Amino acid sequence: MTQLLWLRSDLRAHDNTALCAAMAAGPTVALYLITPQQWLAHDDAACKVDFWLRNLSALQQQLALLNVPLLVRHADTWRQVPALLGDLCQNLQVRAVHVNEEYGVHESRRDQACREHLAQQGVALHSHLDQLFFAPGSVLTQSGGYFQVFSQFRKVCYQRLATALPACRPLPAAQAPLPITSDAIPSEVTGFAPPSEALRQLWPAGEDEALQRLQRFAGEQLEWYDQQRDFPATPGTSQLSAYLAAGVISPRQCLHAALTINRGEFATGNPGAVCWISELLWREFYKHILVGYPRVSMGRAFRRDTEALAWRHAPDELAAWQEGRTGLPIVDAAMRQLRDTGWMHNRLRMIVAMFLTKNLLIDWREGERWFMRHLIDGDLAANNGGWQWSASTGTDAAPYFRIFNPLSQSAKFDPEGRFLRHWLPELASLNKHDIHNPDALDGLFGVAGYPRPMVDLSRSRERALAAFKNLEPAHV
Repeated sequence: MTQLLWLRSDLRAHDNTALCAAMAAGPTVALYLITPQQWLAHDDAACKVDFWLRNLSALQQQLALLNVPLLVRHADTWRQVPALLGDLCQNLQVRAVHVNEEYGVHESRRDQACREHLAQQGVALHSHLDQLFFAPGSVLTQSGGYFQVFSQFRKVCYQRLATALPACRPLPAAQAPLPITSDAIPSEVTGFAPPSEALRQLWPAGEDEALQRLQRFAGEQLEWYDQQRDFPATPGTSQLSAYLAAGVISPRQCLHAALTINRGEFATGNPGAVCWISELLWREFYKHILVGYPRVSMGRAFRRDTEALAWRHAPDELAAWQEGRTGLPIVDAAMRQLRDTGWMHNRLRMIVAMFLTKNLLIDWREGERWFMRHLIDGDLAANNGGWQWSASTGTDAAPYFRIFNPLSQSAKFDPEGRFLRHWLPELASLNKHDIHNPDALDGLFGVAGYPRPMVDLSRSRERALAAFKNLEPAHV
């Protein structure tokens, strides 16, 4: 009985749950769907689409070693997918389709529509747990609800992992060759302009690259992760987020690498390893939130009361933030990093998000959308969770009165100004003290070629506090 493996955000051969299940059940054919209108509707970045295609080409070579042909089909939106799958299953005499679960509302509806359509043809659709350690709905509070506080969620995860550590699945043995020819992988998709070669070189494709990054990070940097991860000029992070988002590497592979370094400990041992494992669980937490509270994947705030916030409509200020010309060096440097690399350091994501939502009092959804349109590691759950955390509208979010000061954050986490000099060459001549706040050098003109700050930090902070205080006191 022929099996169809429908690849989505799981572009790898190693430790791929659906691939293992399909090949264990019978001769397997792989499928990837190009859905440009759906990607545009979901604000997927052009650099991310390019990354998908490059990784798909690398995966095709891996699958060829397993004698698994890879087919590529086109459908403008997911509405067309059930019929497309049905026709393909009929043509190939497929009796079962295997997928790794995805968790957004649209993804869930797509899969349910496919399941119902295929069932009419006698074809089963099997969903497999792959992106997460635990299935959503299996880690619940004592009252049976989804956790809303990360520390409580993490504690239960630690307990579960200690007794049932998810294993990495071995690469399946090659199957007998099938009389099906693989399709060519397109080099680009209409509507998604290819990124610069410089950006591509920052993010080489393929499982080998992802595993090398993991091994390098685990062996050389993991032990100091907790001390170095907040400094954007220091290579203190794993640089794996794009590979995790596209499924080029699995969270299980990451967890096992950390546990190897930390002698099997989750919550004790090396602080760097413990901190990084906690970050993997933050990723897990936000995907569980996506399922437990589906409104967050439909542009709604987790905290319903914050929907009444009086966000400002300020398109010129939004554009200045997007283009990195706010006059606040750490914000501008971060936004330029995003534009040129498709990525932004996590500490900077919090700084620029708080600046937009608190100092400019612009709706977090504007920032969430801008990030998704530019991030190579754009992930609905993580991106939404991070933006709502910074905007104080989300689950377990920063208290509304906690507002990062971009000047003090810059001085603390880029003390020598190395990150600022790299991205703001117009400020490169300033010393390590002046570069964080060049406006203070001259009360009238600041630094030639660099804009004055677009907002008074103190006054804008008070404006944000007042806006939140105007909400119902019981909910703040």
